[in-house]
Amino acid sequence: MSNVVDHKKGRKTAKASGFVMAFMLLLASVSAWSAAVVEGARLWPAPDHTRLVFDTGSDVSHNIFALDNPARLVIDIRNAALKTDFTNLDLSDSPIRRIRSAPRNGNDLRVVLDLTGAIKPRSFQLKPNQQYGHRLVVDLIQEGKSLKPEPVKPLLRDDDGEKRDVIIVIDAGHGGEDPGAIGPAGTQEKDVVLNMAQTLKRLIDSKPGYQARLTRTGDYYIDLRSRTLLARKHNADLFVSVHADAFRSAQPSGASVFALSQRGATSETARWLARSENRSDLIGGVGGVSLDDKNDVLAGVLLDLSMTASINASVGVGDHILGQLGRVTKLHKSGVEQAAFAVLKSPDIPSILVEAGFISNHQEERNLRTAAYQRKISAAVFEGIDSYFHKTPPPGTLLAYQKRQNRAVGASEYRVQRGDTLSGVARKTRTTVSELKRHNDLNNDRVLVGQTLRIPAS
Repeated sequence: MSNVVDHKKGRKTAKASGFVMAFMLLLASVSAWSAAVVEGARLWPAPDHTRLVFDTGSDVSHNIFALDNPARLVIDIRNAALKTDFTNLDLSDSPIRRIRSAPRNGNDLRVVLDLTGAIKPRSFQLKPNQQYGHRLVVDLIQEGKSLKPEPVKPLLRDDDGEKRDVIIVIDAGHGGEDPGAIGPAGTQEKDVVLNMAQTLKRLIDSKPGYQARLTRTGDYYIDLRSRTLLARKHNADLFVSVHADAFRSAQPSGASVFALSQRGATSETARWLARSENRSDLIGGVGGVSLDDKNDVLAGVLLDLSMTASINASVGVGDHILGQLGRVTKLHKSGVEQAAFAVLKSPDIPSILVEAGFISNHQEERNLRTAAYQRKISAAVFEGIDSYFHKTPPPGTLLAYQKRQNRAVGASEYRVQRGDTLSGVARKTRTTVSELKRHNDLNNDRVLVGQTLRIPAS
């Protein structure tokens, strides 16, 4: 009896082993056939390119090539299956007329983009972030278009060419596939800072003597180097990058202003934020910028001198902005911090990065979501910019002309102290409120601590 039982057990064990083996082979076969699943897709149109992003669930091996007559782009993804519907994508404002797909070679996926014209393709993969998993990115670069702006023609206030506007380029951080930091309630940094940049632009444009430009006007990504190049092409007097970042804990809070540091950073938070911001440049699919053409010793010396002057000016304008921010919100640090932010590395343009607050902080996230708070911070930033440029106007600007005129007629300056009112300053300086408002382009009687007022000659 025992021999019969043992024999049955042996047959059962052998059969079970056979089933296990067959099941494992089946799993291996299925895994080989669909090692990756394209489970979603997004389209991000920008002025000079369109970005198509596939959610792949894992790293993939892929190949792309373009075809002519008619224009098409073929994307082959190895060992992948399609689990999404491309018909849901809005193809307007893009060079894509239609997206087709089909299995290829049994295990692979082929996606074909029917295009409206020739494009230059670029592809790369992205690792998971706070919002998305593994992604395959395909950029369709339209060579007939460019981020290069039309040459700025600063508004001249007279026909002598000596009264141009101060040009401020405002950079809304992140965008498109790069959401930036995400708050506990899901607020995305890219949305907050775009709203603030647009508000700041309106404030700047409303003041005689200034013009503002935006690096991005919608929800798309621009790599960090291109942002500084845009500032240079706009002939900017100041570059302001607006952010609302996060830290690894929810405790940090308060607004900050950063300038470039050529040697490290001034705090642990500054170092962490710089690493975080610079990593976002990988989302642009670009590497470092070659400096092979900068090997001349004299060019290096001149570059260092220019960078030093730019950093000093950046810290100066940053001090003025911090003075105004401190009146409307908590400050994270009382002084301008310095860190190696790639977006600030313009050797000839003063550049600052404004952190409107920590979106990782629950209360500050709630503040940053509101239009009123966004406008309050934007107004403080502009007050600081205006205060700095009235004190140190660029040559050839309306502000420089006004300063010369005030000196020529014996005008002086008064720095507003705590407790001052416009009427009180008028009494101290033996002038009138209306004269103070006229000489300082004031629309109301409000003055701020630290503000420099031009006093007309008596």
